[in-house]
Amino acid sequence: MISVQEATNIVLQQSRSFGIESVHFGQSLGRVLAQDILADTDLPPFHRVMMDGIAILKSDFDNGCRSFKIQEMQRAGEIPKTLSLPNNAVEIMTGAALPIGADCIIPYEQFEIIDNNAHVQTEDVIHFQNIHSQGSDKKKHDVLIKKNSTIGAAEIGVITSVGQTELSVYKLPRIHIFSTGDELVEPEKTPLPHQIRRSNVHALQHILKSQGIEGTQSHVADDYESILAALKNVLLNNDIVLLTGGVSKGKYDLIPQALEACGIQKLFHRIEQRPGKPMWFGKGEHTTVFAFPGNPVSTFMCAIRYLLPFLRQSLCKESMSAVHLKLATDFVPHPSLTFFLQVKIHIDEQAIAWATPFKGNGSGDYANLIDADGFLEIPPSEKAVLKGTSFPAFLFRTSSFM
Repeated sequence: MISVQEATNIVLQQSRSFGIESVHFGQSLGRVLAQDILADTDLPPFHRVMMDGIAILKSDFDNGCRSFKIQEMQRAGEIPKTLSLPNNAVEIMTGAALPIGADCIIPYEQFEIIDNNAHVQTEDVIHFQNIHSQGSDKKKHDVLIKKNSTIGAAEIGVITSVGQTELSVYKLPRIHIFSTGDELVEPEKTPLPHQIRRSNVHALQHILKSQGIEGTQSHVADDYESILAALKNVLLNNDIVLLTGGVSKGKYDLIPQALEACGIQKLFHRIEQRPGKPMWFGKGEHTTVFAFPGNPVSTFMCAIRYLLPFLRQSLCKESMSAVHLKLATDFVPHPSLTFFLQVKIHIDEQAIAWATPFKGNGSGDYANLIDADGFLEIPPSEKAVLKGTSFPAFLFRTSSFM
């Protein structure tokens, strides 16, 4: 067996790019940019009026003028008007380009219009007030969004504002998920007393969806030749293969043997952890393989702890830095294994995040995950750890801190 840290290092060392492709911005949400996004013009591209009011020349005001003749009105989107005479004003709307010859905007609240003249009622006028200067945000060719950024709604707003309709993004991996075990039946079927429904593959598919990946899935019986045939076909056409079950030491745990027969090099088998100790990990010429234990909590925890960081690093997303949380109660660790403790998070009045453990009934107790927000990684120890001790946490609920 190897340690959790050794397993983590080995998994992340195998991360790799799956190539680059071009997509329309409308299909880019959640993808990772393989290019910088540059400003195609100054931002803003013109002196932009920030308030409804009148546009004047400040020197007219400084020379004593307090009643400005409104020569015309200019709306947003119109070609800039020109102040035609001294002491004139252009009635102006928010978002409009600054009229030629004007250098100051006085808002409606500070003047009164009588007989088409704006009578200014303030002495506090500043040059270029209420004007968003051209290029004050960004200059043409400045980088607006850096390469390796994940595209969200804000990024799409910026991308479309500079006319970048086609984007270079990192390709998503092709992933297939296998379940194994003759005791498994489809979710829509009623299992016999000795059977259970397939659930691991569906949980894994939705973990993949959280990264924008649509994995495929299938089931294979506990028969060596069937496993071998299924693996050979899938390994040829996928970048990553995930398996659940068949990696322990039972007579029908045939996955490690079949994988190695298919040319997949074992990088490790068994980790000093609970749950998920039998996890297997390996690589082929073009394919990376994660083989998780069949118990539901084991599969789920291993996917959160190892698969997600691997995917994020491969896709050049920000690394998943572990959040550190304080134990809400004393806890007795495992003496020789790293223990992934299911916890519920709460924030106290001092804004300190606490992790309350759930006892559960072992790695088959999937229902217990409903009450948990994540796993607290507690290293082996012969001694109890006290309330208030901080440990890294791997969260699977985005609402954990909300």
